[in-house]
Amino acid sequence: MTSIRSAILSFVILASSVFAKDPEVPRNEAYEVLIPASAREGERPPNPEGLSGRVVTGYQGWFRAEGDGSGLGFHHYQKRGKFEPGHCTIDLWPDLSEFEEDEKFPTSFRHADGSVAHVFSSIHPKTVDRHFRWMKEYGIDGAFVQRFATHGAKSRRDSRGLKWENEKLKLVRDAAMKHDRCWVLMYDLSGLHDDDFDRLAEDWKNLRLGMQLGTDPNDSAYLHLKGKPLVAIWGVGFNDDREYSLEKTEWFIRLLKHNPEWGGMSIMLGVPYGWREQDRDATDDPQLHEVLKLADVLSPWSVTRYQDMEKESAKVVAHQIADREWCEREKIEYLPVLFPGFSWRNLKGDEESFISRRKGEFYWQQFVATAAAGNRSAYLAMFDEIDEATAIFKCTNDPPVGESVFQTYEGLPSDHYLWLSGEGGRLLRGELPRREEVVEP
Repeated sequence: MTSIRSAILSFVILASSVFAKDPEVPRNEAYEVLIPASAREGERPPNPEGLSGRVVTGYQGWFRAEGDGSGLGFHHYQKRGKFEPGHCTIDLWPDLSEFEEDEKFPTSFRHADGSVAHVFSSIHPKTVDRHFRWMKEYGIDGAFVQRFATHGAKSRRDSRGLKWENEKLKLVRDAAMKHDRCWVLMYDLSGLHDDDFDRLAEDWKNLRLGMQLGTDPNDSAYLHLKGKPLVAIWGVGFNDDREYSLEKTEWFIRLLKHNPEWGGMSIMLGVPYGWREQDRDATDDPQLHEVLKLADVLSPWSVTRYQDMEKESAKVVAHQIADREWCEREKIEYLPVLFPGFSWRNLKGDEESFISRRKGEFYWQQFVATAAAGNRSAYLAMFDEIDEATAIFKCTNDPPVGESVFQTYEGLPSDHYLWLSGEGGRLLRGELPRREEVVEP
């Protein structure tokens, strides 16, 4: 039955897709920013290949600010249309002490000394460049750049937002090349419905042909796996009342892998923590494992799935070993997710969700467990996610005061988690002796 079902899906993709018949990209001003990056002088280096030995990070890049030219206000900072004390979604405040004046955007928040608190915009070229320079300085190999699938699927209703999401990809590509980091597009399926997938496929077609995503002859930074450009699809197999089906998800996976004109990709799937036994956060759909076998990489979402590594370390090790062994049997690579802490206080008013960083010990112990499980790579969640307080980039210990209460780095240097991420990568590659506690630089 499974083989018949797979054959039917393959036929639908190859024979019925109107996109494969017409490789011309429809004119859409939202994609006009996607021009090829300038070639470097001299011989072009080969694209980075494979994930083994790499620590990569998720890069949201979704923050906008009043005055950044997007016209989107304080997108992803504001709550219910307001960005002021008592109305915000972020739980950490970014450290902008190194930023130039034109990268800093004033807010109505104030620090304890009365000075204006500023934020950044993810579409400022200097800021994106700075973020990738930090990745290089601290030994993070590259970024999986988030693209909510709803941006492409609903582009006809949100062309302005789509334009700037595309501009973000261009800035990331150029910064990754400049700083010798790798990058990968990650579609997040959250918020989709089944009837959005055709428009999502059109968005992919525009990126693949308009931007030459993954095959741009001037882009030497895009990560390849098994000789093919890698694309990640996050949100496959969760049981949290998502309004898109496993069948449509499988259709999209096969499209990216097999379409003759704009397929040919390797695929990483972001899956539930309980995917293997189909418990906890995973669907019990009997077809789940057959869909996951289409992947080239599986990456289970561990954020908030454990809270106390001192008590749960052995379980995390055993879980990762069992996950990896399943993947090895199916000739699939495995990329565990590590996170430094968590908070939803301002985003959702949920104080119970808080997971303490314990001055980096919680994060470091995950690296130790991952190394003990025999893994040499990791996905760090996330680089700039200040909404859920999982960020590893530079955040301040002097956030604004007032009605909104922010988490801090507990007095640690603002680059502590960047440094710790690089040290964790060295541990996974066997370049450091295994140690249970953080050793300060």
